[in-house]
Amino acid sequence: MADVEAVRETGRDFIRDIVAADLESGKRASVVTRFPPEPNGYLHIGHAKSICLNFGIAGEFGGRCHLRFDDTNPAKEAQEYIDAIEADVRWLGFDWGVHLHHASDYFDQIYAWAEHLIQHGKAYVDDQSADEMRAARGTLKEGGVNSPFRGRSIEENLDLFRRMRAGEFAAGSRILRAKIDMASGNINLRDPALYRILDAPHPRTGDKWKIYPSYDFAHGQSDAIEGVTHSICTLEFEDHRPLYEWFLDNLPVPARPHQYEFARLNLTYTLLSKRILTELVRNNLVSGWDDPRMPTLAGLRRRGVPPGALREFCKRIGVAKANSLVDYAMLDFSIRECLNATSERRMAVLRPLKVVITNYPEGPGETLEAVNHPDDASKGTRSLRFGREIYVEREDFMEHPAKKFYRLAPGKEVRLRYAYFITCREIIKDANGEVTELRCTYDPETRGGNAPDGRKVQATLHWTGADAIEAEVRLYDHLFNQPAPGAGGDYTKDLNPDSRIALKGCKLEPSLAAFAQGEVVQFERQGYFCLDRDSAPGAPVFNRTVGLRDMWAKAQAKG
Repeated sequence: MADVEAVRETGRDFIRDIVAADLESGKRASVVTRFPPEPNGYLHIGHAKSICLNFGIAGEFGGRCHLRFDDTNPAKEAQEYIDAIEADVRWLGFDWGVHLHHASDYFDQIYAWAEHLIQHGKAYVDDQSADEMRAARGTLKEGGVNSPFRGRSIEENLDLFRRMRAGEFAAGSRILRAKIDMASGNINLRDPALYRILDAPHPRTGDKWKIYPSYDFAHGQSDAIEGVTHSICTLEFEDHRPLYEWFLDNLPVPARPHQYEFARLNLTYTLLSKRILTELVRNNLVSGWDDPRMPTLAGLRRRGVPPGALREFCKRIGVAKANSLVDYAMLDFSIRECLNATSERRMAVLRPLKVVITNYPEGPGETLEAVNHPDDASKGTRSLRFGREIYVEREDFMEHPAKKFYRLAPGKEVRLRYAYFITCREIIKDANGEVTELRCTYDPETRGGNAPDGRKVQATLHWTGADAIEAEVRLYDHLFNQPAPGAGGDYTKDLNPDSRIALKGCKLEPSLAAFAQGEVVQFERQGYFCLDRDSAPGAPVFNRTVGLRDMWAKAQAKG
């Protein structure tokens, strides 16, 4: 078992304090946590917080964390989601070892416990329709009304329940409910559903079952079967805890887990509702679950976000008891900080403007040397080909420069990164008045970007040579253009029309052709980019992971 004080010194929050106190007092001899996703969609960044918390606590305190699929609703579940969830947890850096479990592993035992409740007069079969049950449930201010079928005998309930299992009744015609208290102030205790009839094949059990347990009934009992000690949930399950404990009190379970709640992640410009994410995919508002604009782990991975950045982000936001809203810029900061240390540098011109250096000799040009990382000499250097024709960024030129515009303009001298000083002498335009080419001169004495006479320039531009490869570069921004999307009731009205901009004909350093899918590189002065899976031989596609601007850090400094 890990040293409790050592864990407390490296990072504390109220849940880690509870775990430490349980171990120190002898209340718990070991720590067993679990991450229990429902396989009805892909994991998102909110799940990353739960994954890091559950696996992190288990690792820090010398325990174990289970990956358990709470697969109790086959109508919405699919093997695709199961496979994606396993891949995401591994990608995030965690391993469950031999402890991969499914609620469906325990269906026989859970069913037996349902019969146990019936036999002890604590569950009954209800024939009311869904609308009738909803109306009889009451409100937050008024208690519910007992079902007319609540008084059925134990024998009748057992018979009906077994016939439900046998498939004799239509879906939705009957339901098994716990007999608790319809007058309870906690609506979750007003005779909640235990089993419903659902004629749908299960990914793991096939057609064996015609009835399936509710999430509330299966969840706590699965925890007990697995010997979970600390069942960590988000705050929306706080009102479910009395029901969680009621089941444990009234069933012969082999262990006594305890549920603890923490604040879920809420992120600006982002919606983390699985229902809404599913709608975005099904309504083709995004290209799929791994669309780089999606807050899914698959989408973040495709965008080039490193798993270490997400782990650091989760650590930075901490674990609290009260819900709060986290600025998306804080996530960008964590991504940028991680990538800055590891990503090599390259030059890429996204909106190219041709430059002809009129006094540079005709011919193959020359080879210049560039460093791959300014702070890590071990990453080595690369060669750049410089010649008479190059490309610069169109926004780095202004024919009629505004005040404090220090980049290329008629008669203005700038530095080309790793190359020479150049001065704009002439502008070439097409019939529509569009600038198509610049004619410049260079100073051959400034090779490497320094002037022997000590003169200074106020701008250094990136560039690519005539040997540049062409690529598509996709600039991704927030999927929503409002900090709190959907606040007006319709989240689709807050979709950002500029969340994806695809630039064709971008000019990139030739060395970028050798990068692997998912590999992240910094385009100097542009941001961090990764090679997308849509790439083809000779036709690379790069996604922008994050820009270079760091608004969150600036805000923190001002604060």
